[in-house]
Amino acid sequence: MSIIARRLMIHGRVQGVFYRKWAARTATDLGLAGWVRNRAEGSVEAVIEGQTGSVERFVALARQGPVAASVSRIDVEEAEPSGLPTFEQRNTL
Repeated sequence: MSIIARRLMIHGRVQGVFYRKWAARTATDLGLAGWVRNRAEGSVEAVIEGQTGSVERFVALARQGPVAASVSRIDVEEAEPSGLPTFEQRNTL
């Protein structure tokens, strides 16, 4: 059972469309831990960790996001798993 982590920077029309709420629900449904927050310049940042297949599934779903979102691109970076227990929404950075 391999645990991995990824940091995502999600660009496009992703604020004011319930993207964070969607991300938290989707991550929880997939059994992932981590966090999501809006960034002041208009993107959404997320760190997700869990089993490889679930992380890859989240990244694929994040390219679509919630119905009202319009994702133009996602920058994905490897991250070090930190053993977060749950997935949470954080305040804007």
